[in-house]
Amino acid sequence: MTTPPEPSATSFNPADLIKTYQAGIWRYLRALGCESALAEDLTQETFLHVLQRPFQEINAAATAAYLRKIALNLFISHQRRAGKVVVMEAVEEIDRTWTTWAGNDSGEAALDALRECLKGLTERARMALELRFRSDRSRDEIATALEITEHGAKNLMQRAKQQLKTCVENKLTSDERPGPAETAATENSASSKRRSS
Repeated sequence: MTTPPEPSATSFNPADLIKTYQAGIWRYLRALGCESALAEDLTQETFLHVLQRPFQEINAAATAAYLRKIALNLFISHQRRAGKVVVMEAVEEIDRTWTTWAGNDSGEAALDALRECLKGLTERARMALELRFRSDRSRDEIATALEITEHGAKNLMQRAKQQLKTCVENKLTSDERPGPAETAATENSASSKRRSS
């Protein structure tokens, strides 16, 4: 009786693994609250950790979850060494949200949907969000730039974020549903089966 071979680190291509999952791990760490440079460092450490042990890729979902778990543990260790408290409930909620929004494609579908949805915002709403999230401007600075009140800036950004959220959710859920051609093909197949019986 022969025993199956042990999985080895050579059963996968490290370059492909890094190319496929690097952006997603970096984005995940940023979602956890890492600064850009720290996210970069922890992403590299995540892949070093994987490359130092035997690893066998089972499927994309399992690999992405495994890499996120390593990255999360590295992040928690870093925060503890820095004397910072990590609220696990918040981390678990971020992880659930990440899995829902990003799925197994490193967040590419969600980013594509977001880019498309941004085009649907008014110029003023888009500018307010860019000032807030790209330029890290305060609400007062945004209000001044848009020549509106601070309360007006707050409302504008809240409405724009809600519009984006709804738009992105609709795009992501419609991508999971069969398209019109697939639906028609399924309906035609079902009706032809009914006619033949």
